Amino acid sequence: MFYFTMFFQYIGQYMKTRLEYRADLVVEIVSDLLSQAINLIFILVVFGHTDFLNGWTREEIIFIYGFFLVPYALFTSFFNIWDFNERYIVKGELDRILTRPVHSLFQVILERMELESLFGAVTGLAVMFYSGSRLGLEVNWYDPLLFALFVLGGVLVYAGIFIMIACISFWADARTSIMPMMYNIGNYGRYPVDIYNKVIRFVLTWVLPFAFVGVYPAAFFLGRKEWYFYSFLTPLIGLVFFGVSVMLWNKGVKKYSGAGN
Repeated sequence: MFYFTMFFQYIGQYMKTRLEYRADLVVEIVSDLLSQAINLIFILVVFGHTDFLNGWTREEIIFIYGFFLVPYALFTSFFNIWDFNERYIVKGELDRILTRPVHSLFQVILERMELESLFGAVTGLAVMFYSGSRLGLEVNWYDPLLFALFVLGGVLVYAGIFIMIACISFWADARTSIMPMMYNIGNYGRYPVDIYNKVIRFVLTWVLPFAFVGVYPAAFFLGRKEWYFYSFLTPLIGLVFFGVSVMLWNKGVKKYSGAGN
């Protein structure tokens, strides 16, 4: 209950500060929506020259992209730790975090949240409904429950990977460029993995499992039975990667010696 209460207190303070600068908030929301629109236009342009991509139709690719946007939006809202190295290690702000009687990762996550990114989830749902109606997909009573479970698994996959990357800073506190590169690799998860060669497919499934954020869980709702096994692995993969990342974080905090010389 303590952490539950703290969570909503952080959100309340965040909303107060963001609403002080409404124009800036609106600009950020619009820019995020434009970025998503550009990615969707790219997909449409690709399918302007071909009707199928290794057996996947345009509507199926669009559906996968829409699904991908939902867990990605939740991730960018609550796990926005791309600048952890520079802000908390190089500048020493982690020292402030560690003086408080709350888990350090919990504080870092809530300090860096950007709730305006949640609009990306709305966009993703709209894209899914559009493509799903074109495909004639039927909605079963259990689909919303599985959707929520798969989305949560996708969020934990993303969070686990990026928390692990942030943990590198505990052992090597120099500035690195791994985060931006990993964000770019993560975009591969919004396309069917069978369009890549076997090495990339293996990496996106078991090493950097971004495929569990988009194509694998979305394949269940598309009726792609050959991918059902991977679809139901999504929550498990998410729990494993997130659990390992938290353990690595705890070890890293013990290793951290402060910003002093």
